[in-house]
Amino acid sequence: MSRPTSDLRAMVAAQPERFRIPPSLLAARLAAVPRSAETSRLRVPRMSVGVQPSDVLSRLQDLGLSGMADAFSRLEGDDHDGLRHADWLMHLLDGEARERDQRRLRTRLRAARLRYPASVENVDYCASRGLDRTQFQSLADGRWIANGTNLIIEGPTGVGKSWLACALGQKACRDDRSVLYQRVSRLFADLALARGSSRYPRLMRAVGSVDLLILDDWGLEPLDAAQRHDMMDIVEERCGRKSTLIVSQIPVEDWGDLIGVPTLADVMLDRFIPYARHLQLKGESLR
Repeated sequence: MSRPTSDLRAMVAAQPERFRIPPSLLAARLAAVPRSAETSRLRVPRMSVGVQPSDVLSRLQDLGLSGMADAFSRLEGDDHDGLRHADWLMHLLDGEARERDQRRLRTRLRAARLRYPASVENVDYCASRGLDRTQFQSLADGRWIANGTNLIIEGPTGVGKSWLACALGQKACRDDRSVLYQRVSRLFADLALARGSSRYPRLMRAVGSVDLLILDDWGLEPLDAAQRHDMMDIVEERCGRKSTLIVSQIPVEDWGDLIGVPTLADVMLDRFIPYARHLQLKGESLR
């Protein structure tokens, strides 16, 4: 059975010109081959003639490109005859990018649960509370969060500690960082309710994984045994890796008394204090 094949190969090798098909004949034969249904699907459809702006707008909205749809609506209402195709497309892409950035920011702010709608641009440096503009603006740039540095905002009641903490949290959200604001008493209550269930490790992971954890009203009450355990786990998980901002009326040197157990307090403070910057406020209440 293999002899004819081998003879044919020998003939082709000896006289290849006898078996060569002229290019013109090959093209004609290929053109005569009918297209299959599978091949016809691969054809690129021609651009529709007479497409209306409303059709384009509907298509963009159907695709979920709301930012591009808004940009297209604005462009369509103006005279842009001089724009190149690339310029027109870039306007649409910029509009979609802005919309996605805003959507991501809204999601981060909802997850952060900040107590006040504060922003670093609205900080009052004229108030009598000892807030140094240069120091606070260096905190607003967020490099300390990128480096996993902690921050302590300390001062008496009413000087705006929580508001400033929320302003820094809002700026971190705008910088595309994850933030979580928690009052310490509420956090410990949530952990106590979740303890012993599958919700507890999920809650601890959420607290441990955010880029910036804001703990407000630290030190209003001494910690009990369960709270010491929870706080130690949080500090250990975040030490040198993620930033924690603690808002407190209590001076740092008195934190050991709040923790209660000297050896555990030493370990906990040693994990936190060396990685912390300190913003100390003073003065009368601004409320």
